[in-house]
Amino acid sequence: MKEDKNLCDVRHPLGWTPLMLAVVLRDVEMTKQLLDLGANPNLVDQYPGSLKLARETHVYHGDIEWRRLTQFTDFLNPSADFRGCTALHYAVLVNDLSLVRLLVDKGADVSIVNERGHRPIMYAKDRSIKELLSKAETELEKKKAEKEREERRLQPLESRLRKALVGQEAAIRTVSAAIRRKENGWYDEDHPLVFLFLGSSGIGKTELAKQIAAYLHKDVKKGFIRIDMSEYQQKHEVSKFIGSPPGYIGHEQGGQLTQALSACPNAVVLFDETEKAHPDVLTALLQLFDEGRLTDGRGHTIDCKDAIFIMTSNVGSQVIAEHAQALRQASGDSEADIELSRDFKENVMRPILRHNFLRDEFLGRINEMVYFLPFSTSELTQLVYRYLSTWQERASKRHSISLSWDREVIDLIVDGYDVYYGARSIQYEVERRIISLLALADEQGLISPGCQVRISVSHVSVKDESWSLNKSGQSTPSSEIATSSTSSSPPRIVLRVTTPKGERRDLDLTKTPIAWN
Repeated sequence: MKEDKNLCDVRHPLGWTPLMLAVVLRDVEMTKQLLDLGANPNLVDQYPGSLKLARETHVYHGDIEWRRLTQFTDFLNPSADFRGCTALHYAVLVNDLSLVRLLVDKGADVSIVNERGHRPIMYAKDRSIKELLSKAETELEKKKAEKEREERRLQPLESRLRKALVGQEAAIRTVSAAIRRKENGWYDEDHPLVFLFLGSSGIGKTELAKQIAAYLHKDVKKGFIRIDMSEYQQKHEVSKFIGSPPGYIGHEQGGQLTQALSACPNAVVLFDETEKAHPDVLTALLQLFDEGRLTDGRGHTIDCKDAIFIMTSNVGSQVIAEHAQALRQASGDSEADIELSRDFKENVMRPILRHNFLRDEFLGRINEMVYFLPFSTSELTQLVYRYLSTWQERASKRHSISLSWDREVIDLIVDGYDVYYGARSIQYEVERRIISLLALADEQGLISPGCQVRISVSHVSVKDESWSLNKSGQSTPSSEIATSSTSSSPPRIVLRVTTPKGERRDLDLTKTPIAWN
């Protein structure tokens, strides 16, 4: 092991490491030597228990138990699942204070949880071991908090969100300020943080919620809960939301929200299209927002004051969009960074919200109402560039085709923007006008791996027979396209292809038939 330090962490076929073996044997000197040689104290055992391992390997479980008992330890149940246990877990299980202290001093992570969700301290019986691990956990939390604070100082949340979202500066500032208050302890800990995101579809509401979850939680799948409120439009569907009361079928399972919050009480929860939910569902949310806890159908109370709740709504989206456009026109600058006035929010939007959500106390529990505005021309240009860049990467990885485009292509796609469908209209426009042509050219064998494809815009009007492909699959040369007609026509996408051999041709496929007779 002195010659090859990697041997310190070589696993036994059943899953444990030499360091774990030294610990369960209570060999302090061997444990110290392994740690000095570079053994990793934070590796986890992979032993799943004799029965599970027998099913996986088709080996008699009695033989597996015998190997565990004779080659590891007879102190622990060989049929139990020890996956996720570290050397520190085992040191606590064998109740050896000197081993626990040695491992902690050598950098063992006291916060690692095993498959059962237990940290080492949860197995401690000896008071001295509990005190040692408790102190180590406190110090670890303090170090993590200092590290996170330094990371926030060096890279504020605003800068992270701007990398993921296009535009929406006012929304980013509002959300970042609220989360900063929460992170640094300047908030009301008796109530959860509640947002209402307002604006048209496809404008960044859901994406911002996802980015908040990604920022706050390493495990985004667990830390981000998304619930489509359109599924709870009927009174009887409240039980599906928080669980059925005792005596009803399925009450043991709980509801969709209660199950998710039980698994992660500090999650970022997105309630999508909240205005579509039944009023009784909103009543349940009122309790959640007001008290930071939720009682399920089984009578279990879930404390989730540390969670962040985000509601999205399209209520008043047309009014918001029209007002924002009017503000830009009034400023004389289509790129102006506009902000909605307090008068508009109070005298125009609040009556609309009160009409749709019915209860003033519900609106009163919302910490921040965040308004998402239509994209400006420069922001639309950024969106198109992002979508094209995504397809450029896909074309390279999937088809070994190099994509590029003229600036006029971006302007053409921007013209297809629909203010009421937001970024989705840009995405659909890229797929409809560009990606469909690439797929057709690929299907007809007109582009192949190694090709370079330049996406351009043509304004030349041509006769159907002059720009359609002939049955031999040959495209019309660009010189023929140019000479066939010079009259103006709506702009269309042209693919300018350069083959690996250096041959060039223009593909004008806008009206090319997909099937041949």
